Amino acid sequence: MGATFLVTLREAFEASLLLGLVYTYLDKVGEHRQFRWVTLGGVLGFAASVLMGVAVAFFSGPLLDLGPDLIGTVVIFGAVILLTWHAWWMQQHARGIRSDVQQRIDSARATQRLWIVGLIAFAGVFREGAETVLFLWGVMAQATSPAGWGNVLAGVAGVGAAALLGFAIFRGGRNVSLPRFFAITTAFILLLAAGLFSTGIGRLQGLGVLPVATSLWDTSDILSDHGIAGSFLGGLVGYRSRPTLPEVIAYGAYLAFAVLLIFGGGRRTAPSPAVTVPATRGR
Repeated sequence: MGATFLVTLREAFEASLLLGLVYTYLDKVGEHRQFRWVTLGGVLGFAASVLMGVAVAFFSGPLLDLGPDLIGTVVIFGAVILLTWHAWWMQQHARGIRSDVQQRIDSARATQRLWIVGLIAFAGVFREGAETVLFLWGVMAQATSPAGWGNVLAGVAGVGAAALLGFAIFRGGRNVSLPRFFAITTAFILLLAAGLFSTGIGRLQGLGVLPVATSLWDTSDILSDHGIAGSFLGGLVGYRSRPTLPEVIAYGAYLAFAVLLIFGGGRRTAPSPAVTVPATRGR
């Protein structure tokens, strides 16, 4: 449930941030009539991502018939790659999102094709929704027990929290440290990816691809990873009550690699400690 909440919070907030930027800039330049295109694009993007989720659920059945453990392992490693790439991309480009949106809207105004803002909204919402589907597919593949409605409620809570954050930012009109928000959530995303990667290594041991190893320790009597708290921590930071040496090494090695890759001080756009959201004019 922890991983579901984290992923939906992050992805839904990015979608609401994009929509808020589009609405705010259109309001600033006096193009209120184009709000309808943004709303339509956002709704269609959400609907398309839901349909993608249904399609993934439908087609995953036949795939699992080929070998649940093998397919689950592939999905887990695929999710690790996607999470890592997503965290890296956002760390590099988060500060330039606002200027990019404004440039695209200015270009649409110059060509008198402001319906393009609907495409911007659709692409942004669908991208975040599609990533959410793929990420959660990987999270579910590593689950040791079905969480059922718990994951549904966690997902709804994540979307709701993201919507409240977006509303607070764009209605409050105050300076908000978006880089700090993304840095904190990126850190948790990397812990989630490290747990997935470690789980994938454990799956490879179970498939006989890697040598089977004994557990380094056993904390199941204190905090079982089959319980509610243990499952929550397992999904959020990759907690395991009986990890093997390869799993522990994989967890640490991935974190070291990902931290160097994402927070290693690579060249980024000009730093800005906070993003100023223009106050909207009174209706």
